[in-house]
Amino acid sequence: MAIPDYQSLMLPVLRLAAEGETRVPDAAETLADQLGLSVKEREELLPSGRQRIFHNRIHWAKFYMTKAGLIDSPARGRFLASQAGKELLATNPVGINVDTLKTYPAFAEFYASSTSGAGSTDAASVGAGESIDATTSATPEEQIDAAQAVLHQALKTDLLQRILAQSPAFFERAIVDLLVGMGYGGSHENAARRLGKSGDGGIDGVIDEDRLGLDRIYVQAKRYASHVSVGRPEVQGFLGSLVGVGAAKGVFVTTSSFSAPAIEFVRHLPQRIVLIDGDRFADLMIEHSVGVRIARTVEVKRLDEDFFVEE
Repeated sequence: MAIPDYQSLMLPVLRLAAEGETRVPDAAETLADQLGLSVKEREELLPSGRQRIFHNRIHWAKFYMTKAGLIDSPARGRFLASQAGKELLATNPVGINVDTLKTYPAFAEFYASSTSGAGSTDAASVGAGESIDATTSATPEEQIDAAQAVLHQALKTDLLQRILAQSPAFFERAIVDLLVGMGYGGSHENAARRLGKSGDGGIDGVIDEDRLGLDRIYVQAKRYASHVSVGRPEVQGFLGSLVGVGAAKGVFVTTSSFSAPAIEFVRHLPQRIVLIDGDRFADLMIEHSVGVRIARTVEVKRLDEDFFVEE
């Protein structure tokens, strides 16, 4: 089954908390067993890779019910159902969601301040980007990750469009900048001198793998429109050039894509040829800050629990 969203988890979490004091990791294990989640579902991470999705959703179910007064936190990292929570369970609710919590004054006040962006203490404790949307099943972290993914994809599209609008020489320079940014090519000047000057028709350049030049990577670059894929013949020609110079490593970079036969071809070669299509090239440029810059930084803060430990 799919991992339940945080609102669907509110009732199971409250029921478990009514049985006694617990922690999110323990609750996650118990609820995963009850729900029949697979190992993959239990271990699946948020896009940020910082937390398990299931743990994250349990945390927010607990957090919001705490704001409504349905859950108490007697000690760091521990929680249990409050008297109000037990009274709600006694009514045998079919489910609990944000609309249910809004019937509790404490949560209604918190909800109003959070969604309006008011700078109250409760709203501030949620952190940047963590206002509540009663219509969504995503937790605040999932909403942030989803928004970041949309922005990332839009930036990749813009990057490739701009590169295609430039000259082939510009594309080669962009490859130099990326490889140097990734730690290859020695100095930028050395990498720039080598790329585009190998003299071999099937090789566009030679890049030192390390600053001492102990090993080299041969590069082929194809600036193609997105609808024109690089086929096996082009990759096979690149391989022939590598064999001709006794090379064992090559990188084939294109702004478009590689055909299935081309991808399958390189899997069974004694030489190591890495295929970088336009999508991956743009990802790497963004990852290594080549051709892009930070436009905005959003900080999401949490309590520093160590600050509150009395010696």
